[in-house]
Amino acid sequence: MKWLLLLSLVALSQCRVTKVSLKKGKSLRQNLKEHGLLKDFLRNHPYNVASKYFPNLSNEFASEPLTNYMDMEYYGTISIGTPPQEFSVLFDTGSSNLWVPSVYCSSTSCTNHNKFNPSDSSTYEATNESLSIQYGSGSMTGFLAYDTVQIGGIVDTKQIFGLSETEPGTAFEYSEFDGILGLAFPSIASSGATPVFDNMMNEGLVSQDLFSVYLSSDEQSGSFVMFGGIDSSYYSGSLNWIPLSAETYWEITMDSITMNGETIACSSGCQAIIDTGTSLLAGPSTGISNIESYIGASDGTVRISCSAMSSLPNIVFNINGIEFPVPASAYIIDSGSCSSGFESIDVPTSSGELWILGDIFIRQYYVVFDRANNQVALASVA
Repeated sequence: MKWLLLLSLVALSQCRVTKVSLKKGKSLRQNLKEHGLLKDFLRNHPYNVASKYFPNLSNEFASEPLTNYMDMEYYGTISIGTPPQEFSVLFDTGSSNLWVPSVYCSSTSCTNHNKFNPSDSSTYEATNESLSIQYGSGSMTGFLAYDTVQIGGIVDTKQIFGLSETEPGTAFEYSEFDGILGLAFPSIASSGATPVFDNMMNEGLVSQDLFSVYLSSDEQSGSFVMFGGIDSSYYSGSLNWIPLSAETYWEITMDSITMNGETIACSSGCQAIIDTGTSLLAGPSTGISNIESYIGASDGTVRISCSAMSSLPNIVFNINGIEFPVPASAYIIDSGSCSSGFESIDVPTSSGELWILGDIFIRQYYVVFDRANNQVALASVA
């Protein structure tokens, strides 16, 4: 009995809940502006946010438009290898691969970021597999390998990850993060690589097969992603559970979008993806036009009077029979001048309209991503 108790305690000690702090860094837009490069970047890198979810809109590779990070970036620190080599990564629920720059990268983007050196790790295992990911504003190419990845207190051994050899363009060069850690489903992972959280679950490294996210509105601190647990002190009321409609991205069915009780978009129901890797709220151009007309945003520039913010209504996302309001203080971006936090995407889908609930939405709600039951939960932040 004594030995059984000891073994039970050992097993429990290996199942962890770990919280990784996320830093809200200087935006890519701000960095480019400070270097006098913003105008050229916007002219030379047109993109379609929908190409992240529909790669055929870009090319045959998985796509993730990094220009979504231009207005906000949330990133945290992980380590790879033995002894550990540290990297800042974007924790992205809209993609599934982990990759970081490598010492073999010849691009300018790699010169001012941390680079993984395989020869410095005793636990590194090479493969012959290549990795290519096309982004809306550039791309990365490299190869896959295995090594120990440490995230907070969790040690994830034999994790497959990408090492970049090329990172063309300026998006990576002026971003404050080194790489990306995808938290979506294995079905969308490039080159069939097992995502980090799947490896954690497979190895029994988390006490529950879920993770949760809190994005603070504060300038620097407070945000986190928690693996294996839920911190109830960060939300008020109860968690509202919503079943997934697809096991690719964290996709759910939305009932409608309303303002002042009037349906202005998604009138017949639509699909929505909850994505920490997208800054804004994105949807079909017709719905976005309705919203921007309603709030008085100028055509083409989506500029809006900052003084109007206090009188604008909530936009309400009706999901699974529950109302999730987002106030004007969240959906209007004030960076000296004010603009709409909405963005148009138009994609052909068999399920109708597609909306992306990015960081503007997530900052209002504590989100639980439950892989055990294929569902998400939302609760108002405390």
